[in-house]
Amino acid sequence: MCFFYKRSFLSHLLSNFALDLDTFGVMLDFAAIDFETANNERTSVCSVGVVVVRNGEITDTFYSLIQPEPNYYSYWCQRVHGLGHKDTDDAPVFPRVWAQIEPLIQGLPLIAHNKSFDESCLKAVFRCYQMDYPDYEFLCTCQAARRLLKQLPNHKLDTVATYLGYDLSHHHHALADAEACAHIALQLL
Repeated sequence: MCFFYKRSFLSHLLSNFALDLDTFGVMLDFAAIDFETANNERTSVCSVGVVVVRNGEITDTFYSLIQPEPNYYSYWCQRVHGLGHKDTDDAPVFPRVWAQIEPLIQGLPLIAHNKSFDESCLKAVFRCYQMDYPDYEFLCTCQAARRLLKQLPNHKLDTVATYLGYDLSHHHHALADAEACAHIALQLL
């Protein structure tokens, strides 16, 4: 059985022994990221949410709509997140959005729930716009949940978030999903 301790309690307990969470490899500094896509192409990111965590506390958030490439919406993707042309026709293209994100996440590992999706989107859109891709370190809260929360019926973001006490009421909104991912990471990584 896994027990999850509130970080403040654990930090307090460890401070009595002149230790800190870094001693035990607890993830305190990272950026949680989530993309939504307009269609099945990984380059078609149409929104991004980023949550910056430093010293175990959320210090910054960022959300933007993005004009997708290719610029069309599949029926199924629209059903998932509710975004369409009316939302992104006047939105900036990815390079302009990333120019705002890059300084926020500099030097931080990136964390996603189902990193294979979000990391592949990021790499694909960098290639699409012929941008040099830095070697971002990516970690995955879904993999951590599969390893540590085997008793759950599935390891979807909303299931794990609910189990860990986080109310994800706007699932598939990129910022809400990144916030949920950050809260999961603070408990599992």
